[in-house]
Amino acid sequence: MEQPWEDPAWFATAVAWIDGMLAVAGRPRTGDPEQVHIRPWATAIRVPTGDGPVWFKANIPELRHEATVALLLARRVPARVPPLLADDPERGWMLMDDAGRRLREVIAEDRDLSRWEDVLDGAADIARALEPDVDALLAAGVPDMRLAVLPDRYAAAVEHEDVEQRFRDAVPRVREMAEELASYDVTETLQHDDLHDGNVFVREGRHLILDWGDCVISHPLFTLSVTLEGVVAWGQDDVEGSVDIEPLIDRYLRRYDPERPELRDAVPLALRLGWACRAANQTLVEDPESTRNRLRMFLDGRV
Repeated sequence: MEQPWEDPAWFATAVAWIDGMLAVAGRPRTGDPEQVHIRPWATAIRVPTGDGPVWFKANIPELRHEATVALLLARRVPARVPPLLADDPERGWMLMDDAGRRLREVIAEDRDLSRWEDVLDGAADIARALEPDVDALLAAGVPDMRLAVLPDRYAAAVEHEDVEQRFRDAVPRVREMAEELASYDVTETLQHDDLHDGNVFVREGRHLILDWGDCVISHPLFTLSVTLEGVVAWGQDDVEGSVDIEPLIDRYLRRYDPERPELRDAVPLALRLGWACRAANQTLVEDPESTRNRLRMFLDGRV
């Protein structure tokens, strides 16, 4: 479906809203807004102000729940996300302060992966802090990928994708694994589901987590799949398995719940099922190869 991002009338309406919100915030813009990103699912506009740039983001209707997510994150964990200056959940619009530099570029310069320790602390903080908001998030449209429904979501995904038969045959296995993981009785909560080094920013020494368009309600250990197996384990030179992720798993668990050491036994299950969740969390822009890679990670532990 064609989106309005490049329509001058839509752009003028968005800029008028931005100007109104900046006036309320006491930060009038000092130059022309720049539409930096135009994607089928969203657009982002950089707006200069006297106190530094701010960012406007608009989503398609299917992803407008991100505005509600951003509002709840700003209330619950303000140290882990950029300041939210204004939002319009009905239209899926957000206006945020600048988040700094992408972690990807910072790590490339520093040649140091230790920043991931604090990023995982942030992911754990968010998981715990958003537990009371699950019903509100689901009502806002955040996809439900909890263990009780994940097998059905997975089955629907592989049925409609061009994938190997073995991935369809794995539906009973997903169901068994989900039931076993559920036996650990962990509260399911907001999960980013795409937490990589392009969605983390560094500002004034803080690591801020952005881009919640792919977020789901699911198991809090699922974030370890994409973040650790999918990114950190590949190291700075993109070599699979070149980084030992076990210490970072322990770091996340200590932050998430230091009173439950038995959760370490749940990690192998969660790592595999996290990829099943990511595959079932279909993006609106078709990317069959990414889906197949996620399915391979689920069954084989490698692409």
